[in-house]
Amino acid sequence: MDARTPQITTPYELNEQGQPIGLPLPGFTSAQTPESKDLLGQHGQLTPLIASRHAAALFHASQEDSDGRLWTYLPFGPFADQNEFTHWLEGKVEQEGVIFFCISSPTHTPLGFFSFSRIQPEAASIELANVYFSPQLKHSTLATEAVYLMLNYAFELGYRRCEWKCNALNQASIQAALRFGFTFEGTFRNAAVVKGRSRDTAWFSICVEEWPALKQAFLTWLSPDNFNPGGLQKVRLSQLTAKALHEGTEG
Repeated sequence: MDARTPQITTPYELNEQGQPIGLPLPGFTSAQTPESKDLLGQHGQLTPLIASRHAAALFHASQEDSDGRLWTYLPFGPFADQNEFTHWLEGKVEQEGVIFFCISSPTHTPLGFFSFSRIQPEAASIELANVYFSPQLKHSTLATEAVYLMLNYAFELGYRRCEWKCNALNQASIQAALRFGFTFEGTFRNAAVVKGRSRDTAWFSICVEEWPALKQAFLTWLSPDNFNPGGLQKVRLSQLTAKALHEGTEG
C-alpha cells in the first residue's frame, strides 16, 4: 500500500459487497441551531455580543496588547482606533450563520469574544471560531471556562462534532486546542490568503463520543478543589484531557 494512502481509523462495518461503510445512527436527528443567549459560568459569563454595547470595552481591553502580537495569526485586526474596530465588529455580528458571544468577567467587564461558525445542524457539525482573548483574559481560568461553556452548549444541542481551526504556524492556538482535548486531524495546505500571506490551516475536532470524559476533565479542572489558596492549579487541564482521550481509546 502507498505510504500516502490514509489509514482507516474510524469504526465501520462491511456491506453486502464487502465494502467498509460507516456505522448506522439509529434515530439520528439534526442538531438544533444555537440561540444567542447567556451562558453562565463560575468565573464569568458569555452573553450575546452587541457591538454598540461591548465594542468600546473590548477595544480598550485589546490595548493592553501593545505590540499587537495577539492579532498576528487572526484574519482580522489590529485596528487603528475604536471606530474602526466598532465598524468591523458590527459587520461581523450581523453575518448570517455566525453567532457571537462576548466573554465578560464576573463584574460584566468585556474581555474577549467567541463565535459559533460553520453551523451545520443536518450534519451535526459546528465550529468554535473567531476567538479573541485579550491579554487580561488569556491564560485565565475564565478563558478555559468559556471554551467549556461553548463546547457543552454545542453538545447539548445534539452536535456530534465540534471543530477548531487555526493558522498552522500559530503554536499558541495549536497548544490550546490540544490542551482543551481537541484531536489534530491534519493540515489543509494553501487553504487561504490572510493579510496578503499564504496560510495553511490546522484542523482539530472533539467528537460526541469523547465529550462525556472530556466534560468531566473540564469540570475537575474548574473545581475550586483544583486550586490552592493562592489560585495555582494542582492538576493541569492538559493532563486531564489527555487521560480522558487515552482511556476512551483503550475502552
